[in-house]
Amino acid sequence: MSYKAPRGTVDILPVDSVKWDYVERKIKEICRRYHFEEIRTPLFENTEVFQRGVGDSTDIVQKEMYTFEDRGGRSLTLRPEGTASVVRAFVQNKLFGNPIQPVKLFYFAQMFRYERPQKGRMRQLNQFGVEVLGSANPAVDAEVIDLAMRCYQELGLKSLKLVINSLGDQESRTSHREALIEHFTPYKDDLCGDCQTRLTQNPMRILDCKTDRDHPAMKTAPSILDYLNGESKQYFEQVQEYLTSMGITYEVDQNLVRGLDYYNHTAFEIMSEADGFGAIATLAGGGRYNGLVEELGGPDTPGIGFGMGLERLLMALEAENIDIPIDKSLDCFIVAAGDEADKQAMKVMHRLRANGIQADKDYQGRKMKTQFKTADRLQAKFVLIIGEDELEKEIVTVKDMITGDQKEISIENVDVQMQQLLTGGNE
Repeated sequence: MSYKAPRGTVDILPVDSVKWDYVERKIKEICRRYHFEEIRTPLFENTEVFQRGVGDSTDIVQKEMYTFEDRGGRSLTLRPEGTASVVRAFVQNKLFGNPIQPVKLFYFAQMFRYERPQKGRMRQLNQFGVEVLGSANPAVDAEVIDLAMRCYQELGLKSLKLVINSLGDQESRTSHREALIEHFTPYKDDLCGDCQTRLTQNPMRILDCKTDRDHPAMKTAPSILDYLNGESKQYFEQVQEYLTSMGITYEVDQNLVRGLDYYNHTAFEIMSEADGFGAIATLAGGGRYNGLVEELGGPDTPGIGFGMGLERLLMALEAENIDIPIDKSLDCFIVAAGDEADKQAMKVMHRLRANGIQADKDYQGRKMKTQFKTADRLQAKFVLIIGEDELEKEIVTVKDMITGDQKEISIENVDVQMQQLLTGGNE
């Protein structure tokens, strides 16, 4: 039998994992700069966390969750998105009691969604996300959007498009909901099965439908912007003012509703406009979700966040031909001739590694000539040679693989002297 990774999953091999590592380290550095702290939540949660947190009317809950019953008869679900888990952790651990508010969190996590696999959209996906809990200030909305844009820009992406919208407060949404029901009801039989259900459950999500997006009724659907009350309108205007003051270019898209039930006020998406990126252009999306903390048993606490797919980020970097700076070189490769020399090589390598120096050696019992070829393939900066003469003199011969120069150094001081050579210092 030929064993393969399950459909919708991929292996990230060493040649690619170094790129992932670079991207994640870069994003973490940016998060620290914005004074965000990392949170890590369980891979699975009680199913109700997502049913209540994400919303029963969403595609995620209705179609895409990996849900199972454990041996105790409890319904558990593999994490399909990050916000509900973070909010659950916020409530359970009483982070709302922290003296410093708002609480600013970021995470890197694997998500699981049962959907048709395609390039950049897998059943097991990797996501970076942030959540800010405890402030209803529109400046926070602008900061979160700024952070997302900063991550893409500092990684080198230029073909970006930011679109924003306001979903309004509860009063505004109620008025808009009634208008949408009135508008789409005459076309109910023309809509797909999902949208026929959404018409009564959450009619705003009809605007996000991929099946009915070309239906004529979509073009004449009531805009949420026409139903914003004074407070919601002012909030949205303030968000835009902050973005403009920071020099962040954006477009307002009245049909942007996002796919989760918990959003209100600000919603946004960042898209790639790079040639050849693909039909699904969205790189990241998020918005404000005042009320979600209460839904999961916590006090009245406003929140905002976003999720960013790392697979899609790497695709965007490739589409724009951006090379990730990866240092593939090795500090030291030890070439040993004979069993005694090999034992000495292990001691030397242990000392080098203990002092922060990257080192490796041959484990196949190859001849010295072949070991040198391996050192070349590994792009070793220095080769440390241990043979009979070196054993007798208690030294190693060090060859600079760039200049070809060789010198002898004592085994006693090998770690110190190699550090000096690697940093360009003298003996």
